[in-house]
Amino acid sequence: MDKNERYDGLVERFLHYVSFDTQSDEASETCPSTAKQLKLGAYLKEELEKIGLKEVEQDAWGYVYATLPENQEGQPTIGLIAHLDTSPDANGNGIKAKIVYFDGQPIVLNEQKGITLNPTDYPEMLKYKGQELIVTDGTTLLGADDKAGIAEIVTTAAYLTQHPEIKHGAIKIAFTPDEEIGRGSDKFDVKKFRANWAYTIDGGEIGELEYENFNAASANIVFNGRNIHPGSAKDRMVNASKLAMEFNSMLPANEVPEHTEGREGFFHLTHMDGCVENATLSYIVRDHDSNRFARRKEQLEQIATYLQHKYGEKAVEITINDQYRNMIEQISPVMHIVERAEKAMRQAGIEPVIQPVRGGTDGAQLSFMGLPCPNLFAGGLNFHGRFEFVPIPSLHAAVSVILNIVAPQQCKE
Repeated sequence: MDKNERYDGLVERFLHYVSFDTQSDEASETCPSTAKQLKLGAYLKEELEKIGLKEVEQDAWGYVYATLPENQEGQPTIGLIAHLDTSPDANGNGIKAKIVYFDGQPIVLNEQKGITLNPTDYPEMLKYKGQELIVTDGTTLLGADDKAGIAEIVTTAAYLTQHPEIKHGAIKIAFTPDEEIGRGSDKFDVKKFRANWAYTIDGGEIGELEYENFNAASANIVFNGRNIHPGSAKDRMVNASKLAMEFNSMLPANEVPEHTEGREGFFHLTHMDGCVENATLSYIVRDHDSNRFARRKEQLEQIATYLQHKYGEKAVEITINDQYRNMIEQISPVMHIVERAEKAMRQAGIEPVIQPVRGGTDGAQLSFMGLPCPNLFAGGLNFHGRFEFVPIPSLHAAVSVILNIVAPQQCKE
C-alpha cells in the first residue's frame, strides 16, 4: 500500500474549504453566530455522506456529526473534532490561497500591494525551508484555523472507508461552529456523540500536543462620570475617561500578553471607549493556575471598590464572567489518551511538543462536559492574520498521526 495514498485529496479539500467565508460574530446572539457557517457545514454533511459515513447530520445549531462504524470489536470509540468558523480578527472574505515553494527567501504574497511574508519577521518559517507552503495573497487570513483540521479529519475518514482491512473502533466526527468566539461547545451534544474521549485537531505547527489551557474570564467595566462645562468644572467634574485610565494604570504593567509567555497569566485590554460622561473598558483575564486566576479576578474587584470609595459607588460598575477552565483537571485522570497521542506522533517520526495552550479550545469546555479532549496540531502558523500559512508536509503529518491514534496497530510508517 502506497503511504502517500492516505493523503489523496487532502490539499484539494483544504483549498476548497477555505473558499467558504465562515467568520463568526461575537456580537451575534444566534447559534451559529453567522449563517455562512451553515453553508460549509451543509457541504461537509454531503461530502461525509458520499464518503460512506453513517449517522451524518447537521443539527439546528449548525453542528455536523458523523460516525465511521467500528470494524473491530473491543476498541475504544474515539472522537475527532474541528471547528467550522474562522476568526473575526482579519478579513475572511474572498480568500485567494496559493501554493508556493519556500526557498528561505521572502515570499511575495501580493506584488501589486507590496505585501511580503518575510522570515525576518517570522523566523519560525525557516524550519519549513524546502517545503511547499499554502499562503494567502496578503489581504485575508487563510483559515487553516481550523479548516486544516477539518480537511485532515475528512481525509482520514475517506482513507479508512477505502481500506476496510485497516481495523479500528468506532470513530465519531464533529465539526462545530463559533469556536473562535468561545461558543463552540455551547450546543455540543456529548451524549449523542458517544465517544470515550476525543481530540480537537486545532493546534498550530507540527508536533503540538496540548492538554493544559488557560482559565479564562471576561471583565467589563463601566465608568459613570459627571460632565460640567470646563469653565466651571473645578471640584465638580468627574471625567469617566480619566477614571478608566486610572483603573488601567492600577493593573500590573508587565502582566499583559506582550510581556508574558508559557504559563504566565495576564490582563488583556481588548476594547476601550469613552467620553467625559461615560467610558468602558473590556478585558480578558487568563491564567493556567486556578489560584492565581482567582486572585486576578479579585484584583479587578478590589480596584473597582477602591475607585468607588474615591469617586462614589455609582462611578464604577464591574461585571466578570467566567469563560472556561483549565482542561488538565479533567485530563489528568485519563493520561493514557495523551500517551496514545504521543506514541502516535513518534510512530509518524514526529517528536511531540507538549506545551500549555495560551488560549482555549473547544476541548477545554468539552472536557468539563464529560468528554476528555486534548488538542493536536493541525499544522498552520500565524493564525488570525494576513500572514497565516500552512506547510503541506504538516497537513500530511497530521493525517498520519490521526491514523496512528485511531488504528495504532494498523498504520505504522
